[in-house]
Amino acid sequence: MGTRAFFESLEAQADPARLHGTEVAYRFVIDGAGTWHVAIRDGSITVTENGDAPVDATIRTSAAVFDRIVAREQNPAMAYMTGKVKVDGDLAAVTRLQGLLDRKSTRLNSSH
Repeated sequence: MGTRAFFESLEAQADPARLHGTEVAYRFVIDGAGTWHVAIRDGSITVTENGDAPVDATIRTSAAVFDRIVAREQNPAMAYMTGKVKVDGDLAAVTRLQGLLDRKSTRLNSSH
């Protein structure tokens, strides 16, 4: 699944029970693919391409690295530690996101 497809399907894949009580926003700057604002509020996810609303953290990486993370071929923590993923802002918020991305990629890939 490519970067754009991941973000386009993220809202529909949201698990309201898992997201309940979480209020956080991220900006993904994916070189070669685009920029997305992802807000988790009130048990739902809102994804806006090129959104410029305030965020808790900005995550920057290449489309190739992001696609490998979504496909579970690249460990997100290792990508961060080796400089393939850069984070500005609340690193703890990004750590919580890692679990969300892992679950989403599994659910999305299993639907094919």
